[in-house]
Amino acid sequence: MKRIPKHIGIIPDGNRRWAKGSGLNKEDGYAYGLEPGLKLLRAARNYGIEELTYYGFTVDNCKRPKEQVIAFSDACVRAVKMIEQEDVEVYVIGNTNSSCFPAELLSYAGRSRQPVCGEERVRVNLLVNYGWKWDMKNGWASHEIPRIDMVIRWGGMCRLSGFLPLQTVYSDFYIVKDLWPDFQEKHFMDALQWYQEQDITLGG
Repeated sequence: MKRIPKHIGIIPDGNRRWAKGSGLNKEDGYAYGLEPGLKLLRAARNYGIEELTYYGFTVDNCKRPKEQVIAFSDACVRAVKMIEQEDVEVYVIGNTNSSCFPAELLSYAGRSRQPVCGEERVRVNLLVNYGWKWDMKNGWASHEIPRIDMVIRWGGMCRLSGFLPLQTVYSDFYIVKDLWPDFQEKHFMDALQWYQEQDITLGG
């Protein structure tokens, strides 16, 4: 491929719908989204992607039933623990002053991006208890995250759902109809192939 996006945003939607369709409780679906996250990370590394940003959960998601809040919060903690075993730089961004933010991830949220020396590792950002209003009111707390070249959303919905509005101002947006737990590497390859055909002008 001639054009590889440096930074891809991932919206892993459809966990609850997948669980319901599989005869499970809605909150059970989040755990099934962990392995797809690892598979995508490994595929991205193979293609030379420099940075990934995953949407964990939002401030608004915390309005859901308690059992779901507990489940997706736990899934984010588990995701960070799994991802950091992949020899990557892990950063967590979100409202740490809220009781919805997992205490286990506080140390990851306080990290500053380090300068790159020698061989660069993939950088992985996870948005946890993130809200665009929170981001804006705190002087763009996500300012260290660079511009996103492409956003891939699973689950068929065609909306950003507040995903990093500053960084996505010129992002190309690819929709996968399949639900996130049904992730296949082909979804990712198709998105990269689609990106080759886009006219990237950044407004110029």
